[in-house]
Amino acid sequence: MERVGILVVSYGARACSIIDALSRSDYHTEFYIADKQRNPFNAKRAKEHAIIPNLDVQDIAAFAKKHKGSIDFGIVGPENPIIDGIRDVLEPMGIPMLCPTKEFAVEGSKVLQRQLLHEAAPDVNPRFRVFDRKDYASIDDARKDVFSWLDELGNQAAVKPDKPGFGKGVGVWGDHFATREDLWQHFLTIFGHSPVIIEEKIEGEEFSLQFVSDGTRLVPTPAVRDYKRAFDGDKGPNTGGMGSYKDAGNILPFMSRQDWDDALAIGQKVFAKLKGTGSNTGLRGVWYFAFVCAPQGLKVFEINTRFGMPEAQCLMPTLQDDFVETCFSIISGNLHGIRTRNKASVAIYKVPPTYGGKAPAFEGTREVDLNDAEKLASHYHDQLRIYPCSMELRDGKTYALNSRTVCAVGIGDSIHEARRISMEGVHAIHGNLWNRMDAASDEHIQGSIGNMKRLRSAEN
Repeated sequence: MERVGILVVSYGARACSIIDALSRSDYHTEFYIADKQRNPFNAKRAKEHAIIPNLDVQDIAAFAKKHKGSIDFGIVGPENPIIDGIRDVLEPMGIPMLCPTKEFAVEGSKVLQRQLLHEAAPDVNPRFRVFDRKDYASIDDARKDVFSWLDELGNQAAVKPDKPGFGKGVGVWGDHFATREDLWQHFLTIFGHSPVIIEEKIEGEEFSLQFVSDGTRLVPTPAVRDYKRAFDGDKGPNTGGMGSYKDAGNILPFMSRQDWDDALAIGQKVFAKLKGTGSNTGLRGVWYFAFVCAPQGLKVFEINTRFGMPEAQCLMPTLQDDFVETCFSIISGNLHGIRTRNKASVAIYKVPPTYGGKAPAFEGTREVDLNDAEKLASHYHDQLRIYPCSMELRDGKTYALNSRTVCAVGIGDSIHEARRISMEGVHAIHGNLWNRMDAASDEHIQGSIGNMKRLRSAEN
């Protein structure tokens, strides 16, 4: 069995799912993991495990340099190292990276994304305006401009920061604020740190589409639904995602075949705009599009240059192809497809009591016991995965940190079966944690189907 050394830049359950997929290869895989914290899943699997809390590119490079003779390629989970140019630093050292170069890390600016979409596929852009502090002599001037734009939008607006890091600071009219003054106060929490985009609120159902690319071709994987809101019924603040699901095929129950075809066409238009003519190896890696099915057609919320979290956790356990071979095909510029098993999957997070603002403080123990969940996963074989996220291994015990703690992924012939298995895994995780109860539920999915029927019939 041929040995392959893989550098993984890791934060959370997304990276665990990637490592899990690579581990199932016919190659003998050895992992050199640069991790935000001592993730217990990674600690068991790493040949070398470096804890780099801020995932600084130079610190990652120093770790990689120590082991470069043993590393065949690298893959990156979180966005910040990609934005900061991790590939530009490591590839001159002789380590091919599966992520775009800094030049194409478009998730570094939502403003630049909107401009890119305006050039490549203007119909998928919501109406938007950018508000930059440097353009205004006073806060009062900005306030007048914001309120004038709200007049044009009839108040139906979404407020977003330009830069990542404030991503959970997205606010939507009717969900997070009901008055202009509330919207204005939300705007001010971002305005001093980052340009702000105010765009029209789009009503519809959201899905994510993750592509992989070798710089010449853009290859899609099945659509995934993410649950951004903290609480049941899609209430509360936006989070990094409380769970997700995919169906056994490429599309989701509320999507039409036309939605899928349109999403592929949009991805290709954006890719072609960035690529120019011929191949562009700087684009090699992952391209993630967040879409909304709207009455007037698909709209794009955002573009990212890495796998989603929790979308990756739904995708990786269902890969049919050897993922190491897929990575080699991406690096060599010879990627022609990526096959998945005809299985549905559901990912559900358990999170700390403070996550999403549910509780004002974390009281009681932070210790989390995964033993029963891991035994259950062994019983289910390849139908249940337990992926730690914001969790730390200390002296043989695991502890919750402040973000999403651990993810249970169920795999089945239907969404219903996958959810049942995922919920069994959730209940087997013991600790001072909570989770959304309606993620991927029959009721929620039927609500999405009904909402799209209503919106499409109203448009016609």
